[in-house]
Amino acid sequence: MADSTSKKEKNKKKALKRLEKLSKRENRKENNNKGKSLEEMIVYVDVLGNFTDVPPHLQNKEEDLLKLETNSDKEVFISGIVDNYNDSKGFGFIKVLNSNDKIFFHFKESRELLKVGDKVEFKKAISEKGFRATQIVKK
Repeated sequence: MADSTSKKEKNKKKALKRLEKLSKRENRKENNNKGKSLEEMIVYVDVLGNFTDVPPHLQNKEEDLLKLETNSDKEVFISGIVDNYNDSKGFGFIKVLNSNDKIFFHFKESRELLKVGDKVEFKKAISEKGFRATQIVKK
């Protein structure tokens, strides 16, 4: 007795799934991290916040900072909104409009009083702990 067309289609689908499963398994075997040393799996972050394979003690931090400072002089003002502000401590965070980044700022960087929700423009500078906003101006 001959198989019906629906049975044939089901068998074809099963065979395709088996082949896909085998190809996925082979792909996982080729691209796994087993057998790699710890050094091959570690990724470091440089001064500019980029991923690198060079350990921190071998990085040329002074040169990278000089590059950043010369590039930041040419930067235009970045637009953002004051997202969080602590009046008692005098600091807060500005949410950049184009991205989800939040930049730290201190009240001394602005000549005007800032409140949550104010639209501002600022320049981005690097500090010891990361980026901070400087030359903040209300829009």
